[in-house]
Amino acid sequence: MLRAWRMKALLIAVGVILLVAGLVFMGQGSRYFPYPTESFMVGAPQWIYYGGGIAAAGIALLILAWRL
Repeated sequence: MLRAWRMKALLIAVGVILLVAGLVFMGQGSRYFPYPTESFMVGAPQWIYYGGGIAAAGIALLILAWRL
């Protein structure tokens, strides 16, 4: 039981980190979050797609953790 709780906590933590990172990447790629201003990601549209994929992976981990 303790192992399942630890795995669930780990999946939630990694899922939240991936979700937030993906949303930041999407925001930078679309110029909604242009910080830092000298970042190579700001205004580069491919980061919208990369961020979407990372955020989707985070959501998948959160769903998996919820089902445990």
